[in-house]
Amino acid sequence: MVTRRPNTVIAISLALAGVIFAISLWVLLEMRKDALRRAQESAFNVSLLVERDTARNLEVYDLSLQAVIEGLQQPGVMELPPAIRQMVLFDRSATAKDLGSLLVINAAGNVIIDSQAVPPRGLNISGRDYFRVHRDSANVGLYISKPFVPPFSGESASIALSRRLSNPDGSFAGVVAGTMRLSYFRRLFEGMNLGEGGSMALMLADGTMLMRRPFDEKIIGRNLQGTANYTRFTQSPSGDFFGTAAIDGVPRWYAFRHIAGFPMILDVAIATRDIYAEWRHRAWILGSLMAAVDVALVTLAVLFSQQLRRRMEAEEELRMLARTDGLTGLHNRRAFEEIVETEWRRAQRTGRPLSMLMLDVDNFKGFNDLYGHSAGDDALVAVARCIAGKARRPGDSAVRYGGEEFIVLLPNTGEAGAARIAESIRAAVQALQMRHVAGAHHVLTISIGIASTEKQRFGTCRAMINAADTALYEAKDTGRNRVSAWPVGARVEERAVAEQPDG
Repeated sequence: MVTRRPNTVIAISLALAGVIFAISLWVLLEMRKDALRRAQESAFNVSLLVERDTARNLEVYDLSLQAVIEGLQQPGVMELPPAIRQMVLFDRSATAKDLGSLLVINAAGNVIIDSQAVPPRGLNISGRDYFRVHRDSANVGLYISKPFVPPFSGESASIALSRRLSNPDGSFAGVVAGTMRLSYFRRLFEGMNLGEGGSMALMLADGTMLMRRPFDEKIIGRNLQGTANYTRFTQSPSGDFFGTAAIDGVPRWYAFRHIAGFPMILDVAIATRDIYAEWRHRAWILGSLMAAVDVALVTLAVLFSQQLRRRMEAEEELRMLARTDGLTGLHNRRAFEEIVETEWRRAQRTGRPLSMLMLDVDNFKGFNDLYGHSAGDDALVAVARCIAGKARRPGDSAVRYGGEEFIVLLPNTGEAGAARIAESIRAAVQALQMRHVAGAHHVLTISIGIASTEKQRFGTCRAMINAADTALYEAKDTGRNRVSAWPVGARVEERAVAEQPDG
């Protein structure tokens, strides 16, 4: 039974603790996956929202540019009074908060129509990238410029959206351009919840930074070509990955997408520490609780096993006491009955010899009467010590059979070996030189009878005990302080046979 095995109790508790730990670890890993999944969903939603808002505004502004181009293609528009021409060419979208000026620029780079000034401000933008691009190519379509600060007072960093004006023969006629303040993207980014370490960036397809959160004016216009993150941005229209920002070195999870219809890339990134911040807090609590449960479980198991071990030791001690003679420390008669049955069956099964010595202290009643019961007890203890000292092989059993009688059971021992052990015990007792004036030898002596299965057959172990007892009586009848073996003379032989059961 498990309850009888203290180490098994500890092993089971350790196994249970391991199962609890494994389950807890699995739960924590699933919670970690959930934390990442929620962060990813949030980042995807934010990126989709920002992309749609950006694309919608760029599209509206592009439609304004196309409306100006279509208006300029109408006959007589350029001959209209300036105020009416402004109304025809520029709709109300041109006055939106984050939009700058809509400009019509001739082939020389001079502004000839300005949505915010009549007459137009005297500007020449022939050095701008968006002017040069359209001048050099007729198939650019909508072009978004790199960031710049307009030369108008009070204007912040902006980008220009531009389209080419062409003559009827296809030659370059100029550019229609509109500026958009980057503050629009800054306000848009700041309205998104990305955590303390989160970031968001909008860049041109060539890697030129337009806006980034957290905002740093020095980063605007910086080109990210050659960085690991930008390289991954260009490999697919959208995606996600774990990476480290080249700008600030913070590990983040990135979700990116190319804004449909425009040469721009948007990325939304959440810092790894923010993704798992709440998870770490919960993991610490859950882990601590599970660790406490595991420690408590193992501790209780150890305490229980210790108590169980002490109980088993106490039971074993009681069992030993129940099988041990309280005076001599040898096996008692109850233990002998169990041992002799076991050894008898083993000897019958294996065919190996089994020998038995039956010992009796000579004239012990006279010793007690003469020296007292206390001295008699001391004498029995001394005799038991001599017996135990000689019968000490594994399997040998020394028994106080009753009163001053002792038995020694000798498995795997023939008659000759038993006789040698018996003689050594007899001599050891005599060598004690315990004075016994009532004895024939004036010292304490013992007589020993031997029975062995080596040359004799006994129907039962009781018959063997009777044979050893008969041999003991023979030793006493022939003078005591001697060893006698079964079979003895004809008289005693007849007595032993008579005491054997039938069959």
